[in-house]
Amino acid sequence: MQEPANSAATEIPAALADDGGTRPAAVSNGWAASIFLAFLSSAGLYYVNIFPVIVDALMAGAGLSAEQAGQITFANTMGAVIGAFIVSWLIRHIPRWKRAAAILLCCSIGMDVLTIQLANLDLLIPLRLVHGVLGGALVGLGFAVIARSGIAGRSYSMVLLVQYTGGAIGVGFLPALVAEHGTYVPFFALITFSAITLCMLPLIADYPLPTEAESRAHKENATPLPMFPIIVTLVALFCFQFANMALFAFIFDLGKTFQLPLGFISQTLFWANLIAIGGAALAAVTGQKYPLAKPLAAALVITLLGLLLFVYSDIRPVFILANVVTGMTWAFCVPYFLTMAARFDSAGQMGAFGGFASKLGLACGPLFAGYFITGGGSYTQLIILTVVVLAICMVAIPAAARLDHASTN
Repeated sequence: MQEPANSAATEIPAALADDGGTRPAAVSNGWAASIFLAFLSSAGLYYVNIFPVIVDALMAGAGLSAEQAGQITFANTMGAVIGAFIVSWLIRHIPRWKRAAAILLCCSIGMDVLTIQLANLDLLIPLRLVHGVLGGALVGLGFAVIARSGIAGRSYSMVLLVQYTGGAIGVGFLPALVAEHGTYVPFFALITFSAITLCMLPLIADYPLPTEAESRAHKENATPLPMFPIIVTLVALFCFQFANMALFAFIFDLGKTFQLPLGFISQTLFWANLIAIGGAALAAVTGQKYPLAKPLAAALVITLLGLLLFVYSDIRPVFILANVVTGMTWAFCVPYFLTMAARFDSAGQMGAFGGFASKLGLACGPLFAGYFITGGGSYTQLIILTVVVLAICMVAIPAAARLDHASTN
């Protein structure tokens, strides 16, 4: 992904500290900065990467139906939608974002501790809703900071790399730990991830909001873009996340329906997540060398084919291939969509709105899938529906081409 064209954020040589610039900030444009930003933007939503483990633990360990598990995961992710939406509007009024991030991380850890301690399924929905609001606000804040960091393309790719690495570890090892130690093991994993991110927070540069003069200069120099490409980008991002998460959240149950053993499904997801890291790495490389439109179009077509392969999940090599292909393209496409959103302003507000659209898709996908399966729908029918929804994402290709054209002028 290319960096925001003519963005004032790219002109900031180094972020000053919150104390008025008397303290030197961390390195703001290296690979380490991208990794720290990726952890910041992943911590609030790490539960999405281990959704299959959480859903299976709640269904098998706690005896919940697919509909009930879908409601809990929906509450968690819908809370993230609310949090991301609120931050999207407030981002220009949060100059000391590090302090806000630290508070959100501590509160998120508190919600996970309460979830474990109370061990009451009746309280899971409100608890996970609050946790989602906190996590969504944190992710929206992180996306906004990335958008004005000057290394947005690389950092968004690193977000997916961190998420897939954490997801691979989660789906590879947590199911056995759940079987041995109980339903709430995944929430200990969430606490660990948040604690690691909290330790990284002081090492991140401050990436301040652009000054009024920089904002005016950006508006004067940037090529005007109408609202339609922005809306199309956000809709495409929503549809992409909706389609992929509708299947991914119930991938364990899908595999069982096709007579696949739990151990095989878990190992397949583990290796598929590890391989999918290559998709994020590829996005980081191609985004620096090529325009947005052509790589994104190719990846979307491959994603459509990958989703269709799930229809033949009873054939083990096909199930493996479907997970690998969709995992890689998922890790590849999301940074492209987020970078498209980030290129619309210098303060990172559109980047935060991109996070909002992403969370909304992640929330609605499992809810729809849960109701659909509980209502008697088959996984084959669900796969076909997700392919139709994902096809809508192709409308973003002209918008990407328009952004490419604007960046070269």
